[in-house]
Amino acid sequence: MFDTGEKGGTRQMNILPQHKKGGIVNDVVQGTGGLVIGVIIVLVITSTLLGASLLTDGSTEDTAADNMQANFTAGIDNISAKIPTILLIAAVVLLFGVLVLLVSKSREMGIGGGTSL
Repeated sequence: MFDTGEKGGTRQMNILPQHKKGGIVNDVVQGTGGLVIGVIIVLVITSTLLGASLLTDGSTEDTAADNMQANFTAGIDNISAKIPTILLIAAVVLLFGVLVLLVSKSREMGIGGGTSL
């Protein structure tokens, strides 16, 4: 049953539940922050392994660490080239969401009914 806001007792279906408001902004910020923190941790670990001379020269571990650092650097270059596109898509989705909310609120208030003079 849906509530029309009248005393009839039916329930209204909300477009956005209370616990879902602002979810896209939080997800983008948390995802970007998590990505940055993860990359920093990985780079610190690999630079520590290579800089502290913990690994023997010419053994398989040293080669693996060098290759791993090269792969991470190439991956960071690939992702950093795509970050502006990802942020642009997130901004467009956010703007469309705000536009939908404004249109729905204006219909609730009776603004913009399209009546002629």
